Amino acid sequence: MLCPRVLRLLRGGLPRLAWELARPARGSASAPGAADFNSFVARTNTCGELRSAHVGQEVTLYGWIQYQRHGLFLVLRDFQGLTQIILPQDEAHSHVRKLLSNAPVESVVRVTGIVSSRPPGQENPKMPTGDIEVKVETAEILNSCKKLPFEIKDFIKKSEALRMQYRYLDLRSFQLQYNLRLRSQIVMRMQEYLCNLHGFVDVETPTLFKRTPGGAKEFLVPSREAGKFYSLPQSPQQFKQLLMVGGVDRYFQVARCYRDEGSRPDRQPEFTQIDIEMSFVDQAGIQRLIEGLLQYSWPQERGGVTTPFPAMTYEEALADYGTDKPDTRFGMKIVDISDILRRSDVQFVQNALSYPRGTVKAICIPQGVRYLKNKDLESLKESAKSQFNQEVMDMICRPDGSLKSLLTKLLGKEQQSELMRALNVQVDDVVLLAAGEHKRVCSALGSLRLESADLLEAAGMMLRDPTAFHFLWVVDFPLFLPKEENPAELESAHHPFTAPHPADTNLLYSDPTKVRSQHYDLVLNGNEIGGGSIRIHNAEQQRFVLEKVLKEDSEVLSHLLEALEFGAPPHGGIALGLDRLISLIVGAPSIRDVIAFPKSFRGRDLMGNAPDYVTPEELEPYHIQVSWPVAETEAKKN
Repeated sequence: MLCPRVLRLLRGGLPRLAWELARPARGSASAPGAADFNSFVARTNTCGELRSAHVGQEVTLYGWIQYQRHGLFLVLRDFQGLTQIILPQDEAHSHVRKLLSNAPVESVVRVTGIVSSRPPGQENPKMPTGDIEVKVETAEILNSCKKLPFEIKDFIKKSEALRMQYRYLDLRSFQLQYNLRLRSQIVMRMQEYLCNLHGFVDVETPTLFKRTPGGAKEFLVPSREAGKFYSLPQSPQQFKQLLMVGGVDRYFQVARCYRDEGSRPDRQPEFTQIDIEMSFVDQAGIQRLIEGLLQYSWPQERGGVTTPFPAMTYEEALADYGTDKPDTRFGMKIVDISDILRRSDVQFVQNALSYPRGTVKAICIPQGVRYLKNKDLESLKESAKSQFNQEVMDMICRPDGSLKSLLTKLLGKEQQSELMRALNVQVDDVVLLAAGEHKRVCSALGSLRLESADLLEAAGMMLRDPTAFHFLWVVDFPLFLPKEENPAELESAHHPFTAPHPADTNLLYSDPTKVRSQHYDLVLNGNEIGGGSIRIHNAEQQRFVLEKVLKEDSEVLSHLLEALEFGAPPHGGIALGLDRLISLIVGAPSIRDVIAFPKSFRGRDLMGNAPDYVTPEELEPYHIQVSWPVAETEAKKN
């Protein structure tokens, strides 16, 4: 349970007050053992640490002018907080008053003065430094600020494009400062847990490598050898397996990874993951490690982490939630009503059930009549049709407890009662029903479940607790899936190095479509934050998967296949998506809010204008020519 202090901060919607969590309480001096933010620099204190205990002391502060008022006082800000600075009104210090009064907002200044208690009645309980003020005696403008493109305040709305163009200004906000510092603390705790408590070795792996079969598309880097290119790794997968062959036993890395995924919402072409690999481990061992890691590194102000995390199979997740990353903070689970309707005379139901994987399923939207409009229901049905080619029928529970629907005219009273019991339908609930192929029906209803939740919350219903963190392991994924562009061919559901489930090893050679894998995903509040697997450590089996099942050229991985022949230990690992994890912890709307210098939606750096054109002379050593003409004016402009 969150402490009252944290709940106040969360409810108050004032991100800058989150800094209280890292500061001593009002009225006290610095806490024992706290980090020394004033070592090696000219200031005596930060703008966030002065309290009543400092009254009478001479202090020197450095920071940015956040606010000015009529030549009487200003508010000075740094990374840790705010301090009110009182300007001298006497003639002897008129030059100091004039200097600070004329300085533009966001100018960088040094002030030296005496800490005083605020006059009675003028204390500000909303500021950690609200009991005191600093009466300035000397000051210096270190750098004046020109007209700003936007105000440096958390509550001022700015377009994301403008924020990213002036990211160095956006970074001054208390929210981004908090996000980056919390990220740093969590990573430090993770390193401490892995290295100091469990003997892991932090190993840096190469960024320039070669193409990996399967998986996401990789960025190419030209070399000076004609026609030869490096690839930026989408993960250190091969290297960490080779480290296990090399006897490192326990590896981890805060790894920089790259994926050329184009314009995908809330994705980044470069991202960071906590990469882990262990020898002589099974799936349960990896899961226990990660549960302990998160429990150890979890910020105190976000409440505790309860272990072990619950787990469900891929098939269970798909059947109950319509996705392999269920948000278990709320109900509205998918219910199979095939047996109830199997005895009906409804034609579309019978048609669906006549197929081998045919099914009829439904979700119940609580109080849907009260919170959803007709246009919302039509939008939900249209969404299922356009995204999944799945027809959906709605049913409404009237005040008298009866169902209103075209379908109910074809059902007897007993079937209607069974249906309501199975779905736990109450007055004013709305039921969405779909019939067809199992996976398509589940996927469509799973998507509608999330869309319905968004609509209900937008209308005022509290459905998903924003302060709750629900972890979930999803296990027993299929080892292979049909390719979307050619269902007759198979691709790896995870990656080609994932080992088959021990109980399904024989099926690998007879019917690979039925093989489960030793792949596991970690889900938090409906977001995948980690994925891993036990690896294939047998060269013969790895070659079979590559050549016979996936139809890949195994020569590309000859170095790995050869390594597996030199006494490779059984091994497995996982990677946690650090950006996604931190964004969920701080409640950020986008992973871009927890990355210092992110790329835009289209993968561009709007601040530095990258990617950019290069001249033919710069391309010449790499034996590359641009195949389409670039206008001189465009080249000059960029």
